[in-house]
Amino acid sequence: MIVIAHISDLHIDSGRRSVERAEAVMAYLEDLPHDLDAVLLTGDIADHGLPSEYEEVRRLLTSRHPVLVCPGNHDERAAFREHLLGSPTTPGPVNQVHHAPGFTLALCDSSVPGKDHGHLDDETLAWLDDVLARAEGPVLVAFHHPPATLNTPHVDGIRLLDEQPLADLTARHPHLTAFLTGHAHTPAATTFAGRPLLVAPGVVSTLRLPWEHRAHAEDHVHLDLPPALAFHLLDADGRLTTHYRSVIG
Repeated sequence: MIVIAHISDLHIDSGRRSVERAEAVMAYLEDLPHDLDAVLLTGDIADHGLPSEYEEVRRLLTSRHPVLVCPGNHDERAAFREHLLGSPTTPGPVNQVHHAPGFTLALCDSSVPGKDHGHLDDETLAWLDDVLARAEGPVLVAFHHPPATLNTPHVDGIRLLDEQPLADLTARHPHLTAFLTGHAHTPAATTFAGRPLLVAPGVVSTLRLPWEHRAHAEDHVHLDLPPALAFHLLDADGRLTTHYRSVIG
């Protein structure tokens, strides 16, 4: 059985709060009695996209498990490449593929520099189409912005826009098993293009849902709830199961 831990939205900044919450999640994963097939982080790794924030993230993400990261709208591509991935600062989207026994994980860059909403440009869609065409077995596709509404107005307005080309691409590749995203700061499960769309909770905060209490109109997040993560399990029959877990120190 394949087990992938999925976390998102660390928003590491110069303060201790974001760092301590990320440390708690990574310590929980390191303490697990079995090795994971991957630890996936779907964006907003840094809060301001600063080199110093990515240097701190590199320290935080030291792990015995394979760690895979893609950027979000708070990330800055050049600094993400250089200071987190240790790669040359080439222009364009940060797209990566991870091949492992039994599955492929395609990490797409849905960020739009200077904007909060997401978009998969033609370069990324062509890259993903090629990855899917070459892959054998299940493929999980990860990026930051959910491509469908979650009925949370604060997030739905800055989700992945212009999603129809992705839906068309999905229809051509039946072994595309699921979409894994972040951005919403709330655990959620829905569908997109006939596939599961699984949204990781936020590590730094949790979104207030429209029917929950709030102190004022701009009170969008809980800051006192514990950080959380998802575990995606892919069994020998190709069935995907997701468990959500809070990390209480």
